[in-house]
Amino acid sequence: MSLEVSTNLGQIEVANEVIATIAGVSAMDCYGLVGMASRSQLKDGITELLGRENLSKGIEVRTENGETIIDMYIIVGYGTKISEVAHNVQTKVKYTLEQMTGLKVNHVNIYVQGVRLVNEE
Repeated sequence: MSLEVSTNLGQIEVANEVIATIAGVSAMDCYGLVGMASRSQLKDGITELLGRENLSKGIEVRTENGETIIDMYIIVGYGTKISEVAHNVQTKVKYTLEQMTGLKVNHVNIYVQGVRLVNEE
């Protein structure tokens, strides 16, 4: 299901893919987040770090009982406090989506799929 808004000028429809992309780009601003992980892990449990062009593949947007739920599969940087990174991502994504689209986000679920060393070059 996508976001649908009616105005006096006509109908506006925002696809879930767009909502996921906005969520991914806003999350990448958060300190300690290395990137998004693929929702479909390989058999051996190795997580795939998605590039900027594929951020939405690590995010699922769904509506249940009239509530909007965002599931985000992330990879955090080694040495960061995972709970703080997750909380910052939740807050940033919820705020950004509500400001940009007017969509009321009820839940932002974070699934930490891995920890990576961050290369300081």
